[in-house]
Amino acid sequence: MSGLHGRPTTGELVAAVREFVEGLSAAGTGPDPFETRVAAELLRIVERELASDSPPPAGIRMGLGDDVALAAAVRAGTLSPAQYAALASELAADVEARIAVAAPGYTDGYEPDSFGS
Repeated sequence: MSGLHGRPTTGELVAAVREFVEGLSAAGTGPDPFETRVAAELLRIVERELASDSPPPAGIRMGLGDDVALAAAVRAGTLSPAQYAALASELAADVEARIAVAAPGYTDGYEPDSFGS
């Protein structure tokens, strides 16, 4: 199963920053400004993910285990009509939670009813 907000998982983000810092230490040189900003942003994402009280992914909420199982059920056509009806709001909640962690403010001013207008 992937992390709460998909991939990269919190562990993968922390590992990337650790590898960057270890590389700086081994090279004995000053940090690259761009890579330093990337490392800082990765840590901010981890902080937001750890502080997040987002609901679990749609697959778990729908009793299917995870999003991989949910995708398989959709492909196989095994969801009930009621499950299909609930799926849009479940997936919208997932996307909103993931964006709130990865890029807060990205959806400021977004009106869901205006999508596709």
